[in-house]
Amino acid sequence: PDVEVVVLASPNKTHVPLGIRALEAGRHVVTDKPIATDVASACRLVDVAARTGRILTVYHNRRFDGDFLTVRSLVEAGTLGPIDSLESRFEIRVPLAEAWREDADQAGGPHRDLGAHLVDQALVLFGTPVRVFGQLDRRRPDSAIDDSAFVAIEHATGERSRLWTSLISSWGRPRFRVRGLAGEYVKDERDPQEARVLGGAKPSDPGFGDDPPEHRGRIHTGDREPVAVPTEPGDYRRFYTAMRDAVRTGGAPPVDPSDAILGLRVLEAAEESARTGTVVRLGPA
Repeated sequence: PDVEVVVLASPNKTHVPLGIRALEAGRHVVTDKPIATDVASACRLVDVAARTGRILTVYHNRRFDGDFLTVRSLVEAGTLGPIDSLESRFEIRVPLAEAWREDADQAGGPHRDLGAHLVDQALVLFGTPVRVFGQLDRRRPDSAIDDSAFVAIEHATGERSRLWTSLISSWGRPRFRVRGLAGEYVKDERDPQEARVLGGAKPSDPGFGDDPPEHRGRIHTGDREPVAVPTEPGDYRRFYTAMRDAVRTGGAPPVDPSDAILGLRVLEAAEESARTGTVVRLGPA
């Protein structure tokens, strides 16, 4: 009875059955992304949360990456002018391994993993997707998952998001490129929080989410020298601060599960596009 919140950091196909068990046991639930393996299952999970009166949220912690917070600030302030396009990537190099993420039935490859973050960030920035195009490939010999993915999204307000995820990239840059009519923001390096955790640091350590000055992105205007932009501090703890407040005071959850379902619709549309070689139009849910 002392357990109030259950966190599911388990293979994708377990999110819904474990989430339903936890919700029906009276616990609030944080599930890893993607929220489910398909939209219908995700909606069933949301329905159970509503029926039980428990909070359901999805761990889109990359909303609290310092680089994304900086991009969001620049877009919302109009610093770059009207936005033409976003380029965003999580590309790494990973050899074949014995791991559940290499199992298509359990995971779905980087498109469903890192790609879920990229899609979520694009939707936070620009909102409703109306058309989706995807290319998914298996490049490593004997790979059971698509290890190279590209997704293009056209948003209702006219911006275009172009997203790459990969397990075969030796460089993986730039992390962000945001093109506006008044300037272009380019940042090569990724948010440092994950690397610092893997190196043994703690989120409570001073400067944990601070980006080194040499990793700052730059705004290019074409008529003067590029201007370095200080990166906003990243802080994944903000997710759980918001979750605590939602549980204690009835505030909004850190991520609305409907946002995660919309992101999953985009992931599914990209997969359909890759299968059919067509652009998939998204209508009302």
